[in-house]
Amino acid sequence: MENLSNYLGQNIDRKRIVITGGTTGIGKATAQLLASLGGQIFIFGRDKDDFDQAIDSINAQAQGKVYGITADITLKEDIELIWKEIDNTLGGIDILINNAALPANGITEEEYENIKYILETNVLGYISFTKEAVSRMKTQREGHIVNIGSMSAETHEETGTVYVATKSAIRGFSAALRKEVNELGIKVSLIEPGAVTSDMQPAPKEEQRKQIEKMEMLEAEDIAMSVLFCLSQPKRSDIVSLQVRPHLQVI
Repeated sequence: MENLSNYLGQNIDRKRIVITGGTTGIGKATAQLLASLGGQIFIFGRDKDDFDQAIDSINAQAQGKVYGITADITLKEDIELIWKEIDNTLGGIDILINNAALPANGITEEEYENIKYILETNVLGYISFTKEAVSRMKTQREGHIVNIGSMSAETHEETGTVYVATKSAIRGFSAALRKEVNELGIKVSLIEPGAVTSDMQPAPKEEQRKQIEKMEMLEAEDIAMSVLFCLSQPKRSDIVSLQVRPHLQVI
């Protein structure tokens, strides 16, 4: 095998990469890693403070250029604005990483409007962004879509019925999407993490840190490395589904 650093970066350098929910957690960690390998990164998120901090942090390590805006993936006008910015700054897209998602409880604890917003973020957001990405990738007969799912699609925990529904939808969507777009030269990968430290976790940060030390929780950077692994494969090879669990998280 050639030099490992070349292998890991060969499909990243100068590639146009869009990361939904790229301002915190897994999205931010992935943006930092891919930008450090020369990727041209476009991120967005709802919170202006998170966005500003993420841009500064990513640019500090970036070898490629980093772009983005503050926007909400559930708003049609924001989606149109995001893609206009992507086309103007990147001139297209080579890689889409669908990551923007919200936590959710069971149906007995969530109000209708909140459930609707979560579905629009966690499911419709993935589908709408994939549709726009595919419309651009198919003209170049090349591209890669990485969907960040969750082990909730397998564990079906009763405390997170709504979240389970959304991540089960992403599992099915990813499987069907690969069948639809592979003939267009577009790869599709699904990554399903176990517990990962983030603002989505109900436990306070200090408790999450203890879980990481006990190998019961992952760092966001662990999933970023999994994304890089999927993207680093030669054209002949697809990582279709990848499950990543903390060593001592029993699932």
